[in-house]
Amino acid sequence: MQPRYKRVLLKLSGEALAGDNKFGLDFDTVLRICKEIKVCADAGVEIAIVVGGGNFWRGRSSGQMDRTRADHMGMLATTLNALALADALEQLECVVRVQTAISMNQIAEPYIRNRAVRHLEKGRVVIFACGTGNPFFSTDTAAALRAAEIEADIILKASMVDGIYDSDPKQNTAAIKFGSLTYLDLVNKGLKIMDSTAATLCRDNEIPILVFNLKDPKNIVRAVNGEDIGTIVKEVKS
Repeated sequence: MQPRYKRVLLKLSGEALAGDNKFGLDFDTVLRICKEIKVCADAGVEIAIVVGGGNFWRGRSSGQMDRTRADHMGMLATTLNALALADALEQLECVVRVQTAISMNQIAEPYIRNRAVRHLEKGRVVIFACGTGNPFFSTDTAAALRAAEIEADIILKASMVDGIYDSDPKQNTAAIKFGSLTYLDLVNKGLKIMDSTAATLCRDNEIPILVFNLKDPKNIVRAVNGEDIGTIVKEVKS
């Protein structure tokens, strides 16, 4: 492969790790995803990962629960996924570190920015769990924040659709796919691929976002190579 990017932040949804089961973990699916991550790592790409927890729990759909407590439960769900990814990567002989935004010293490192960067420089895959460590912030916002902190070249947002559309392509067969967008387009057009806080963070720090389909895990390699897939979000330069 011929990587276009030196350091990337890969955002994985929890749902992607569930495979066809729609809930929990399908380890064969996790392994298929991690094999492509390993291809990139072996090519010298520095890879950080932020993973969601929607395959186990979603705080925003918790009904009558206190939102803060529900979001804390979601952070624990992301840790389950981070440990599964770490296990799969280690089985593939990748050196990996899990860092959590909430201290869990018995099972993972606490998030320390300088340590994370050092791991990346040594060729280790770093997985960030627990989002930002704060309620009311999504894992998309965590991805934007961590990408800014580690100075990633791009956020690769792996989704279950092949880009960003003007409406839900699963419900509208006439939905139009965008090839490129600006950060403000995400907000002004009401596109739900990423929340406004995350989009603003990316805009302020000039971090491009590539949204692509993870149904074919090889798209991770294609994205790192800079191939024309998915939808790119970036500021238009005059």
